Amino acid sequence: MNLSIRHGLMALAVMGMLAHAPVASAQEKMVTIGTGAVTGVYYPAGGAICRLLNKDRKQHGIRCFVESTGGSVYNIHALRNGDLTFAIVQSDWQYNAYRGEGIFDDGPAFKDLRSVFSLHSEMFTVAARADSGIRSFGDLAGKRVNIGNPGSGMRAIMQDLMIRHGWSKSSFAALSEMRPNEAVKALCEGRIDAMVFAAGHPNGLIQEVTNQCQAKLIPVEGKEVDALLSDSPYYARTAIPGGMYSGNSQNVPTFGIKATLVTTSETDPEIVYQLVKAVMDNFDDFKTLHFVFATLNRDAMVSAGLTAPLHPGAERYYLEQGLIIK
Repeated sequence: MNLSIRHGLMALAVMGMLAHAPVASAQEKMVTIGTGAVTGVYYPAGGAICRLLNKDRKQHGIRCFVESTGGSVYNIHALRNGDLTFAIVQSDWQYNAYRGEGIFDDGPAFKDLRSVFSLHSEMFTVAARADSGIRSFGDLAGKRVNIGNPGSGMRAIMQDLMIRHGWSKSSFAALSEMRPNEAVKALCEGRIDAMVFAAGHPNGLIQEVTNQCQAKLIPVEGKEVDALLSDSPYYARTAIPGGMYSGNSQNVPTFGIKATLVTTSETDPEIVYQLVKAVMDNFDDFKTLHFVFATLNRDAMVSAGLTAPLHPGAERYYLEQGLIIK
């Protein structure tokens, strides 16, 4: 089945499951997981976690709901404001929020932020029209580029890279702020020359834009990227494998981060414990709920990309299972 269609069916299945869930009883504790756009990976990922937690709700009395949001940066602000119980965020913005650095340096450090576990790896991805003349990241200057919707992690990464290249809005023919699914359509219709995207691979939207519009994946490398990775311990060099997408036969160098599930110190440890238990005790099932989960490793999930302290509820489970030693 086409990955884009498969991805859409998964998202619709998750939405249907949640939309038709019975109303929570007065005895149940309700929790929400903030994710991202419905067409992205975070939304079905949150739905997969909720599905496993809800499976045993009669025993633990917790009901989980997934919420579509603007993405990582939005989720961190919503967690701080108490509007979400859990959230999926990029590991770089987890790092900066906990320390009050980067785009979070205008307020106090989010010291109540707590890690639960990490998920799939995400790669900073640039797709360009074949007729755009864009062959390297530096070629984006002077072009029409979608830099991502406000509040998204990919938008924040792009802004960091723009600063390091000495670029401003005037450095481009046009900048747009569309969500990934909207940007795919705009690229195919010739309204933009390139789009940036942070995603696990294989990805349905990238498959769509390479199949239908013959888009090319652009290497993200150079001295500015070298400096970014040197300054940022949450990033790592990686490559999008050649042959994964139509018309892109060579490995495409870039860098990546982890998607991570986080909460706050205010969340009941029993709730966090039961959520972690639901996922880890059903780990083989969890890995089948979305294709980007196929390579997940339990040992790596308890540490990779986690720069905020572990929540005590998560720590309790990991200690019981011997996944960490204290």
